[in-house]
Amino acid sequence: MAFLMTLATQNCALTDAEPTRLEHDSLGPVDVPADTYFGPHTARAVANFPISGRSTSEIPDLVVALAEVKLAATRANHDLGALAPRKFGAIDQACREIIAGQLHDQFPVDCIQGGAGTSTNMNINEVVANRALEILGHDRGAYDELHYLDDVNRSQSTNDVFPTALKIAIYRAIDPLLGALTQLEEAFAGKGDEFADVLTMSRTQLQDAVPMTLGLVFRGFAAGIAEERAQIDQAAQTLKTINLGGTAIGTEINTPAGYTALVRDHLDAITGIEVRTAPNLLNATSDMGPFVQVSGALKRAALKLSKISNDLRLMSSGPQTGLGDIELPAVQAGSSIMPGKVNPVIPEVVSQVAFVVAGNDLTISMAAEGGQLQLNPFEPVIVTRLHESITQLANAATVLTEKCVRGITTSPERLRHRVHHSVGLATALTPLIGYSAATRLAQEALMNGESLVDLVLRDELATAEELDATLEPDRLVHPHEVGTTSPSTGA
Repeated sequence: MAFLMTLATQNCALTDAEPTRLEHDSLGPVDVPADTYFGPHTARAVANFPISGRSTSEIPDLVVALAEVKLAATRANHDLGALAPRKFGAIDQACREIIAGQLHDQFPVDCIQGGAGTSTNMNINEVVANRALEILGHDRGAYDELHYLDDVNRSQSTNDVFPTALKIAIYRAIDPLLGALTQLEEAFAGKGDEFADVLTMSRTQLQDAVPMTLGLVFRGFAAGIAEERAQIDQAAQTLKTINLGGTAIGTEINTPAGYTALVRDHLDAITGIEVRTAPNLLNATSDMGPFVQVSGALKRAALKLSKISNDLRLMSSGPQTGLGDIELPAVQAGSSIMPGKVNPVIPEVVSQVAFVVAGNDLTISMAAEGGQLQLNPFEPVIVTRLHESITQLANAATVLTEKCVRGITTSPERLRHRVHHSVGLATALTPLIGYSAATRLAQEALMNGESLVDLVLRDELATAEELDATLEPDRLVHPHEVGTTSPSTGA
């Protein structure tokens, strides 16, 4: 049957000779692989959604978060007398096992699915129920003893379980990204210190502008990364507001009195995340705003990383006929036909990740807008694309740090020579020799290829000591922190 063929593609391979157990749902009988912990709803979902080829099990953060939500709900129901102690103990243990990393291969439903996440919620319900039945000494599928909906899903709906689990999963996934960005920021800052006294030429609109230090460039990169990291962290805080307890649409239907506050407290304790119940559960159930905000922050950071990567590629272009301000570490041969060619492959891959993140942001925006009335059915694509953006961005930041930034080198003497021969130096010399003289000498230097510094000395417009003071790196970087008077006065 089609279901068996689909399972084979989801790493749950079956043949016609393998045993099955017969289970039933509201649509009728379903053959389920005998050795699995999932049940009929999961089996139908696997057959219905052969879409991306990526199963829920490939997002372990989500599987763990789903189990944590089920555990919190089970404990709240038990505290309120809505769940028998015997069932509670078995469900509690099953949830804790999944949180610890067990049974993750029992989540074969495709990440992209219809139904607002119902298939994934059914999947966790069935796995927990069948493992709990096993703990109690019953066969899998013996739902008369413990039911995946009446017991595991008690006081819950997909519509509050799934978005709550998504927020927990995404919040956790962001932490490694923040760590990777911190490492990248520190690497850029380290290069800023290393190149603090390396004189170079800035460029605006790809033309020589004014002298600066290479260290200032890298400190700017570090500051930019720090800013993006703060924006992502700020956006992540919105994920702590949950709608758990709102059930179907946010009205708390089918929950015992006091459940919503209690389940939040249990989830807080289980996850270690200071979750808070949304002030309006009806709005929170259909609102995808937090995911949009996180995605926007990810896109902003990705574009910043890509812009920095573009700068690194430009600054390292050459090696003979490009800018050649810096040398990137050589990590692999660059051509199958051009001997000795080395390409800036690390910055290139970072930019490609930025393209993915930007595209995912558009998908997430459309999915958030596309919901209707009291529910948004497009949460599956939101979590899939968000998780992809976070994971790839973290990997890109790590690779950029370890395989590129830390190994960047430069030639201070070559850069200083270029600064002295650049007409851009005229701007820095204007306070010393005047605008008219600076313009005249800049034009002569450009025409004859001479050093602007040499021309100033030739015309005796300033002494070598005055030129050295004017072009001292600290003065160029912090002009108001080095002396209080023009170097030409000698005062």
